[in-house]
Amino acid sequence: IEKHSKFIQRAFIPQSGKEMLFLRRCCCFISFLQVVVLILTSSTSVVVIVVAITTTTMRIHNSKSYIPPAWAVQKLKHVPIHGRLSLASLPTPLHKVSTAGVLSEYLSKELNITLLFKRDDMTGGVELGGNKIRKLEFLLADALAQNCDSLVTIGGEQSNHCRATACAARMVGIEPHLILRTKKKKPTEESNIGMVGNVLMDRLVGSSIYTCTPGEYGRVGSDALVKRLCDYLKKSEGKNPYAIPVGGSNALGTWGYIQGVEELSLQVLEEEEETKIDHVVMSCGSGGTTTGIALGLEFCPAFEKTKAHAVGVCDDPEYFYQTMARIAQDMGLVMEKDDNDNANDKDDDDDDEEDDPVNSIVEMFKQRIEIYQGKGLGYAVSTPDELSFCIQLARDTGIVLDPV
Repeated sequence: IEKHSKFIQRAFIPQSGKEMLFLRRCCCFISFLQVVVLILTSSTSVVVIVVAITTTTMRIHNSKSYIPPAWAVQKLKHVPIHGRLSLASLPTPLHKVSTAGVLSEYLSKELNITLLFKRDDMTGGVELGGNKIRKLEFLLADALAQNCDSLVTIGGEQSNHCRATACAARMVGIEPHLILRTKKKKPTEESNIGMVGNVLMDRLVGSSIYTCTPGEYGRVGSDALVKRLCDYLKKSEGKNPYAIPVGGSNALGTWGYIQGVEELSLQVLEEEEETKIDHVVMSCGSGGTTTGIALGLEFCPAFEKTKAHAVGVCDDPEYFYQTMARIAQDMGLVMEKDDNDNANDKDDDDDDEEDDPVNSIVEMFKQRIEIYQGKGLGYAVSTPDELSFCIQLARDTGIVLDPV
């Protein structure tokens, strides 16, 4: 049985979500056979049986080499060197919304809009579902390559990112440490943040939870808070922690949505009716997902004329353009400049701003994606109109939106 388990995972490299599911079922079946053999041949304790199951099923999370899309390699030079884990259930469905219902009828008949949902809420069930797991496949592969035994990340009190990170970390044998931003009166008391929603999930997987106030978050900064905790874990507990920024939004994590755009392009080609996507709309919180999608739309030939729109849930549009430009620069984005531009740069040595590559990247993004201020009343605070829209969409389509 052990021999065949290794053979299946070595010989069969999954190329799609269905093939990955098939592989997981094979591994689970082999695990079941191992349990049967253990029960029949010895009186070994239940703990040993559980270890046998874990040993076999966890092998599917080994990192595999990553081959990025050809269009991405031409423009982005810092390709992930430690591969990618297979944690998400991919590809996620592309759902076409029916014309029935108040909102759908208005979109189709009054505005002549066909609405499709890329269901990245279905990437991994309750534990991993959402956009973050695409980033974590790359980030956790990097953490394992560096032999990290723990990780530290940060987010809001009910952060989807922190929940997905904690669960994914446990799946690959890494200890999660979470810094949660809370407005509670006594944030230093861990019990004060409650036992509901994502906090409950964080606790179920045994996360070490730390808290900070919005004031501390703003004064110190999220990256500095993560670094402080990493330094503490190194010095006081001798751990080798891996730092993950808020939202998993750095150059490495953003590759998750470079691959996401490639996935979308293949789904569009597979549609029975010819489908041309004119606009892509998303929310924007920490900037990584938006950067990946915007770069993908810019460089993938299938979306040459597609316009992107992002609704910022915090900060202002200019902040996001600058954040996206820095991430793209860290990804090794190569900006092409014609000979005339180069000549002008040489003649005007005093113009430092034009020489700054970040400014060139910002201008590229502004041509491709429009970012809107959508903060509203604040993080996780919804207006009656927003909640009414969520209710109406659920009744029309069966799709439930996250009110945050």
